[in-house]
Amino acid sequence: MASADQHLILSDLQQLISEGRNPASMDIDLKPAAEIVALINAEDRAVPEAVGKVLPQVAAAVEKIVTAFEAGGRLIYIGAGTSGRLGVLDASECPPTYGVPPTMVVGIIAGGPGALLNAVEGAEDDVAQGAADLAKIAVGANDVVVGIAVSGRTPYVIGALEHAARVGAATVALTCNPDSPIARMAEISIAPVVGPEVVTGSTRMKSGTAQKLVLNMLSTASMVRIGKTYQNLMVDMQATNKKLVARAVRVVMQATDCSAEAAEAALIEAGNDMKLAILILLTGQRVEDARAALARAGGHLRKALPNK
Repeated sequence: MASADQHLILSDLQQLISEGRNPASMDIDLKPAAEIVALINAEDRAVPEAVGKVLPQVAAAVEKIVTAFEAGGRLIYIGAGTSGRLGVLDASECPPTYGVPPTMVVGIIAGGPGALLNAVEGAEDDVAQGAADLAKIAVGANDVVVGIAVSGRTPYVIGALEHAARVGAATVALTCNPDSPIARMAEISIAPVVGPEVVTGSTRMKSGTAQKLVLNMLSTASMVRIGKTYQNLMVDMQATNKKLVARAVRVVMQATDCSAEAAEAALIEAGNDMKLAILILLTGQRVEDARAALARAGGHLRKALPNK
């Protein structure tokens, strides 16, 4: 016999948009592979449109994140299951892409690192642990905490956002159910409504895709705003392997329209600092003068150019 708690959970789930049954896929189990993948593809097309409707909220969150970065704060993602994994993924890709320290964008998943590979049963139900995991990294008023939960009702994420609010951190909810607990409690709610999944309740599909698109925007737009790109080039990328060394040369070539030889020489002169190498080539400045110009511009290469 189901407990009272189980009846309450069941009632909650029945009201969630993300848990509804999709009429387009009622006979999916009778279809051949070609029709199944076509159906999934057709449903996936609705995701970018849903995300497009919440761009003002995404932009507002980016402004919060930029303010945090400029104050020495962090962007912290926290979630459970697929939501947590997506947050950790986005955070882990910021250091190699934009040359930021791994402490600047942090991903936390319920159940700890082991939950990235294997489900940790019950971890998402622990309200106190969500708060404890943020307290462990000393979340403070300069930080932005993004709670990620498709349902918007994950206890672990609720506990984390409650703790974040108590210590004065900015709070953002990323959910696919707009009228949900975390959507109501966060300062900014980002809630793309993608509708029921092709396989009922499998929110790693459309909902997960929507979350990934939003996370891409949050980190990318914030990094662009703090000067981690020049035009659309990754000029703070860390060249840590042969492929990335070659890419660094190519980036310098693309930014300055120079030869591979000139790009390689400038990178050597600049100590493999792409921004510095580009500024030297574009202005003819000495390394010391170019470095000082970048410092005055707060690391923004575009702002450091005389005729930006």
